[in-house]
Amino acid sequence: MSNHHVGEPDRGGGSQPITSVSAWPMWVLGGTFLIDAVDQNVVRGLVPQLRQAFGVGDLAIGVLMSAFVLVNGMVTLPAGYLADRWVRTRAASVAMALWSAVSAAGSLAPSFGALVVLRGALGFGQGVTDPSVSSLVPDYYVLERRGRAFSVQQSLTFVGTGLGVLAGGLIGPAFGWRTALVLVSLPGLAVAVLVLRLREPRRGTADRVRIGAVDEIEFTDRHAVHPPLFDQGIGRFVRDLSTGLRQDLALILAIPTLRFALAGVSAVLFVLTAVGSWMTVFYQRQLGLSQGGATATFLVLVVVGGIPGVIVGGRVADRFTSRITGARVVLPGVALMVATTLFISSLADVPYPVCLPLQLVGFFFATSAIPALRAALTDAVPSTLRGTGFGTFNLASVLFGTAAAPLVTAFFSQRYGDNLRTAFLIVLPLAYIGSALLIAARNHLEEDTRRLFEMVSGGIAGRTPGL
Repeated sequence: MSNHHVGEPDRGGGSQPITSVSAWPMWVLGGTFLIDAVDQNVVRGLVPQLRQAFGVGDLAIGVLMSAFVLVNGMVTLPAGYLADRWVRTRAASVAMALWSAVSAAGSLAPSFGALVVLRGALGFGQGVTDPSVSSLVPDYYVLERRGRAFSVQQSLTFVGTGLGVLAGGLIGPAFGWRTALVLVSLPGLAVAVLVLRLREPRRGTADRVRIGAVDEIEFTDRHAVHPPLFDQGIGRFVRDLSTGLRQDLALILAIPTLRFALAGVSAVLFVLTAVGSWMTVFYQRQLGLSQGGATATFLVLVVVGGIPGVIVGGRVADRFTSRITGARVVLPGVALMVATTLFISSLADVPYPVCLPLQLVGFFFATSAIPALRAALTDAVPSTLRGTGFGTFNLASVLFGTAAAPLVTAFFSQRYGDNLRTAFLIVLPLAYIGSALLIAARNHLEEDTRRLFEMVSGGIAGRTPGL
């Protein structure tokens, strides 16, 4: 019996089982989300500098913010399919290194159009990384620990969001937007190395540990030879990808929990992105704060509201998963309804000392929903389809949620005299519909999870028609 911990750097290259599960992998994998959030959100802190440098308005800035998620949406589903078939730690590491280089290249953009193209290209790297990284979590950790694992992942996302906005807000006015883009790209290379050094768990190993089929988390041989993706030519690869992706997608969409969850999450993410993308501008324009004050206020929301929200939300999701029917969709649905009500209340014509506490508590409830929802996806989807599951989750979020959200807010803002308060009040009620859809998914989650573990115990996880 080995005393090594899961996910510690590989020193022997073997495939011996590991007896204890450490927190190291969840933090390293969460680091990829931190870096991604920094790269995405530095632009939020650079809005005044970019408007001045290129002479653009809110709508153009909205296009810049949306370019990333549009490319991400095009890449994420095929990347999710491949994540179910390739070495995920290696793929995520390479993608991170490439997107760090592209992020730095944005500093050389000679025009606003070129900057939009380069910022959009970042979506390719994150589109590859997210399905690989997210599908690793349920292979490292059993069902009862996944809420915590995803809460670490999401808390680091909010740390990255705050750091990105802070970096833009501090570096931009002092040294310019080009310097800011270069500096925020550097940490991604270090995280890429850490991800590469993680050991790759066998798919479904944590599920097999939970039902007693195996005693320990098992790992693949790091030195095993894997067939190249294009060993039979690019044409054959594309045909196989298209056929396999359609088959896997049909299986994913046959899971009732996923159908409700995808619709609900898309609606909620649309609202969160529509509002979150413009929060610092809202504080400056509607509440009269300086750029530094607006940045500091947003950081308070992230640090005091967002990070505790995801940490508490993950632990609550794990604690009540066996006590409340469909807890991992019901609790987020209720939390998001509370959050929406608080945010709408904060948009009344109230002073800053009243607005901030309402938004702070609302942000806590909104972020508490995130880890439970990601854990719910892994509970209902077989291990051999989780990459495709997260790819589908991301695609739906992009197409029906985040891609157009900043543009919609910008449209209503400009239509009503650059009034972001009015724009927010128009888009926020959609979150109630998304929350109701999540609560409706409770009737299916328990049954889908039960069927999944029956499949694991029968040794046929992932390929049973009609799942």
